[in-house]
Order: sequence, then structure tokens, then C-alpha cells
Amino acid sequence: MSPTTGPDPVIRLGYHGSVEVAHAIARLAGPGHAEVCTSAYDVVDPFHGVRTGGLDVMIVKFSLREPDLAASRVLAYDGRAAVVGARHPLAERASVSIEELADYSTFQRPGIFPDYVWDEVVPPRTPAGRPIDRRHQVSDIPRMMALVAEGEAVHISLASLADVAPPAVRIVPIHDLPPAPVVLAWRRGTELPAHVREFITAAEEAASR
Repeated sequence: MSPTTGPDPVIRLGYHGSVEVAHAIARLAGPGHAEVCTSAYDVVDPFHGVRTGGLDVMIVKFSLREPDLAASRVLAYDGRAAVVGARHPLAERASVSIEELADYSTFQRPGIFPDYVWDEVVPPRTPAGRPIDRRHQVSDIPRMMALVAEGEAVHISLASLADVAPPAVRIVPIHDLPPAPVVLAWRRGTELPAHVREFITAAEEAASR
């Protein structure tokens, strides 16, 4: 802390799932920025932190169509993957098709998570038109992982969940779904602190190289 400028600035960065994705964005922006303080946000109400001022920016994947939120350029991509139990028939596969996953029950959207985003996370139908059974309801990753480990469900999700998967769960790439774009989002219409704007700009510039 400087005696003349007060506390050193901090970038409050929200993430969900793997914190390694947040760390990768911080590395992308490079050194010389304010300290990045990561905080997991609740997927039940994912935008609460930036809307109430508890977070400066948050990591968002897939589409963002919230009128009160602004987004950066695409900074990275997160591959698609199926989360299955270690004893599941698909667990030892090198990759799977989304068409195969229609044979198994999956998860409903949690809380007030936007339905237009969940339709990208867990599509209601496969490209061939097969319905996907979005049956199970959970509100956090540990409970989801527990159901998957018990063989009650599979989760259509992202490769980065390998960072938080317990030993009883396997993450199997889905080879016929496009990866999810990763962006930073913040509340529109509010003036971001200079150190936060600089962080976003540096990450965008590095991603575009």
C-alpha cells in the first residue's frame, strides 16, 4: 500500500467451474496489471456479482444477450466434453458424439441461468434431431459430479471441468460440438476503474495476435 494513494487496486474477476480458465485470462493480459482476485460465482444466478458491484468483470462462455452487460472480444475457447462416471460405457472413449449422448439423461438449467445459454450448453436436440433428456436438477458442481459418479446422469459441458473433476468422474471430449467462446463481461453504463479497463484491453490485444 502506498502512503499517498491508498490500497493497491485489485481486479475482482468472477469465474465458474475451473479457476484455471481465470488464471489463463490473467496470464493472457500479462504482468504489470493490478492484482487479480478470483471469486467463484453461483451458476444459479450467474450475473448477480457484476450487476450488484461485487465483481468488476466475470468470465462468460457461450452467448451473452443481457442488455445491461457488455462483453470483450473472444479471448479463448473451451472445448466441449461429456462428464460421465468412471464406470460409464463412454468413460474410456477418446471422444464421443453428441448423438450418442442423447441415449442418456442430462441436466436442467439451474436457477435463473439464462435459458438461451443453457440451450447451447445442453442442447434440447442433437443436430440429427434426437431429443436430449434434460431431467436432473442441481444447483452446484459438487452435486452434479456426485450424480454423474453414481451413474444417474451425464453432463454435456466443457473440457475445463477436468480441472475440478473427482477421481470417480471422467471428462470425454465431444468431437462434433463447437468449442465455447470465452469472454469477459461487465455491467454496461458504469465507468470501469482504469486498472480494470487496462486489464481487459491487454487481454483483448494479446488474444488478437
